[in-house]
Amino acid sequence: MPVSWLNSSTTFKAQIIGKLLGDAGITIQSGRKPRLKFNHRAADYQWSHYCYEQLSETLPLNKPVQYKQIDPRLKKGYSIIYYVQSLTHPIISYLYSKWYPKGKKTLPITMLESHFTPESLAWWYMDDGHLKWSNNTLRKIILSTECFSVQEIEWLIHFLQQTYKLPFTMDGQHRIVIYDQFHIHYFLKLIEPYSLVSMHRKLKPLSHLPSRFVKQRRTTLYLSKSIKLINPTTDINNALKELDTLIRLFKEGEIYNFFIERKKNKTLKRSYQIVINSDNLEKLNFLKLNTGVTYSDLAEACFRLTSVSL
Repeated sequence: MPVSWLNSSTTFKAQIIGKLLGDAGITIQSGRKPRLKFNHRAADYQWSHYCYEQLSETLPLNKPVQYKQIDPRLKKGYSIIYYVQSLTHPIISYLYSKWYPKGKKTLPITMLESHFTPESLAWWYMDDGHLKWSNNTLRKIILSTECFSVQEIEWLIHFLQQTYKLPFTMDGQHRIVIYDQFHIHYFLKLIEPYSLVSMHRKLKPLSHLPSRFVKQRRTTLYLSKSIKLINPTTDINNALKELDTLIRLFKEGEIYNFFIERKKNKTLKRSYQIVINSDNLEKLNFLKLNTGVTYSDLAEACFRLTSVSL
């Protein structure tokens, strides 16, 4: 049976949706059928070739071709890019009718509701996303959405919030952005199974427990008022023994599920200025660096694990 959109694989549908949200486009010349195309800079050749290999299992694609793209802003006056273009195919004609109903790229909402997956999110991000660092801290995740209308961008924000609990907002350049560190880490974990190491600039390295001794220090934690403490320093340091459980959940990939719903619940807090011992501090640092969860939220989670009434 010839491959059509209906009998194409779930993986293909997810990938092509992510690609079209990103750098891919469909063009049509007068009197001809539409063709899919995308290009990437030379440094991203491995990603370009990976996309070609994956999509060519379903679509007739030409291999990536290198050429010079004139750019007077650059010292050389040009950049090297790799360009991929398809032959014609019924699936591409179908996609054109959904993504370009009036000749301009439009968000096919029904298609996204049915076939968008974390792999779609990963392909979109690898194509058209950006991870901003500052002072060794993750600051924001950006996804380009400038080609869509404000109404379509607002729909995407709502869809990603409802489907994946990702709190994107729209910035002044009509891009969607996440600023919250926990959700940046969660986003990167969500797409990790579908990310290429060659795109390392868009990923984060694992932060290990420091090998040198970390001295205990005084810090302020904010815990729910429902937590009853008699000796805050002793009680909190004792509860923080459960950090080992949270580290295990992190290594098993379950820590985000543990925190994601909790993040929505706002409770009254009380501050405690205490001295955290060096062992607990090392583990707090490890979890904060790798998950974006604050010391306070980690401490509260430890009390939850010790069954203290919250």
